[in-house]
Amino acid sequence: MVGEYAHPTGVTLFSFALLADAISPASNPAASTQPVPTGIDALLVKLTQNPIPVLIAVMVIMYLFLFRSKGSKDKQRKEMLAQLKRGDEIQTIGGIIGTVLEVRETDVLVKVDETNNTKMRFSRNAIHRVVEPKVKEAK
Repeated sequence: MVGEYAHPTGVTLFSFALLADAISPASNPAASTQPVPTGIDALLVKLTQNPIPVLIAVMVIMYLFLFRSKGSKDKQRKEMLAQLKRGDEIQTIGGIIGTVLEVRETDVLVKVDETNNTKMRFSRNAIHRVVEPKVKEAK
């Protein structure tokens, strides 16, 4: 055996090379039964092999769902506060329910108790929502 390294067990490196060639599907194209991806499939395979593009895609999706929806809720809240008027029934962020008596630029005067005529002044930011009037059911 000229040019071969003989291992003490008697197995040569040439034998391992032949075995690897026989097992490897890359060396034998006829043995490969899977089609090679082309076009958009090849692009998707390349993008998903590296975790960075997948991580970026997940971050974009999180931004769209979390921050964009918060922005739309903030816009609805600003519109609600801009449309406050005398007679609206409101609920504060502390849970106090009352009727708007006076609306100013920075605060709102709310009547919270009908029997004692108790009035409280709240910042506009303390208004949580306008309570929808309840429809009385006919008996």
